[in-house]
This record gives sequence, C-alpha cells and structure tokens, in this order.
Amino acid sequence: MPTLVHYSVEGSVARLTLDSPDNRNALSTALVNQLHQGLTDAAEEAGVRAVVLDHTGGTFCAGADLTQAASGGPAVDPGHLAVDRARELTQLLRRILKLPMPVIAAVDGHVRAGGLGLVGACDIAVAGPASTFALTEARIGVAPSIISLTLLPKMTARAAGRYFLTGEKFGAAEAANIGLITMASEDVRATVASLTDAIGKASPQGLAASKALTTASILEAFDRGADELTEQSARLFVSEEAREGMMAFLQKRTPRWGAANP
Repeated sequence: MPTLVHYSVEGSVARLTLDSPDNRNALSTALVNQLHQGLTDAAEEAGVRAVVLDHTGGTFCAGADLTQAASGGPAVDPGHLAVDRARELTQLLRRILKLPMPVIAAVDGHVRAGGLGLVGACDIAVAGPASTFALTEARIGVAPSIISLTLLPKMTARAAGRYFLTGEKFGAAEAANIGLITMASEDVRATVASLTDAIGKASPQGLAASKALTTASILEAFDRGADELTEQSARLFVSEEAREGMMAFLQKRTPRWGAANP
C-alpha cells in the first residue's frame, strides 16, 4: 500500500501531509484511512498539542475520487458502495471535529468539493496566494451534502447560497471574507508556525476543553443531520445524472445537460 499521508512530528506539532499526486489528493478510501490513522497517532503522541493538515503539490484536495466513484464491477452493489464511501467522509469530518486538539489546515493550492469539507472541519485554516476554492458538485449532478455539515456553520449564508449553486472559483481573500478560512497569508508556513507556537503554550486539558466549546454546536447539528445527508449523498452519486456528470468530467467533455448552453 503506497503512503498517501505522511506523518511527522516536530516539537508539539504533528503534521499530516497529503501526498497522492496521481489523483490530486482526492478522498480515496486509502487516503481517508491513512488520515484516520494519522489522527490517531497524533492523539496518542506525547507532547503533541496541534495537528497541521498539509499537502504536497498544487492541489490541497480535489474532493471525492471520481475514478473510484465511477468504478465498480457487476458484483458490486453501487448503492451499498456509495453509502460506504459517503460514510467514510462523514466519519472523517466528525473525527477532526472531535479530536481533543486543534487541527490547522495549511493550504496553498486548489481545493475542490469535499476538500472544502476538510477545511471546514479544521479549527483554523490558513490559505496562501496559490489557493483556489470551488464547490463543483452541482456541475456533476450531485450536491455538497455531507460537507454542508462543516461548511454551513462557517460560511456566511449568502456565500453558501451563491457558491453551493454556481460552482464559481474564488481565492484566499474571498475565502477569508466569507468565513471559509481563518486567514489568507502570503507565507502559509510562517503563519502556521506562529499559530502552533502559541497553541504549544497551552495544556492538553485546556486545549481539549476550549476546542469543545467551539465545536459543541457544530457537532450537535452534525449528529442530527449526518445520517440523512449521508443517504442523500449516496443516492445522488448513483443517479443517472451523476454518472453522466462524472463520466463527462473524466472524459473532459460537456455533460448532456450543458450541451445547449452558449
């Protein structure tokens, strides 16, 4: 099994680096499982006070692995497979929210679809000048169902009403303006280092209790809506429109419903 998430510790900081360039750090089952393991390792590592979610290459995370989502042999029930994949994402986002230490997203690359859910789940998110963001689910026939659990509590209602529907691309300054990220920075590494230095002065108990204050209402709403939105996500992913949308994306062509557009 290739290493898709590298784990390292420096001082009080555990760093999880997404490194799956072949699919732009998409949320494959293998990558999600390795992220879970990295979070477990960080929580059990003596002296760690913060986790930094980093990436290699020009993409932080491209969202769902559409190659994986569009595959499946005749012996595989696509409905069951879609539910399993949707639950993988739900469980990962909840895990980040529940981790008893802050998780910081260090973004300086492209973030799409489910990747925004990761950013929304993090306690602090810093994005650099190479960062771009887009919620492109509607363009392939699905919706940001599960990731709405971490995005809607952070983004302004007007911004969600726009970007959930249009799929427009926007940069770090806009992401900070609408609450998706904490701050835009010209030097992500230096900014994150300053934040982790400050966090490193806190006690484990103080961090855990303080983080819980900020995530309690998010988790309450998350647990209330997770099952329904997981089922909705799975149902959309196995629909005919979604299959057409995913195949059009993979084949770099216009989907059927876009053919008549000017």
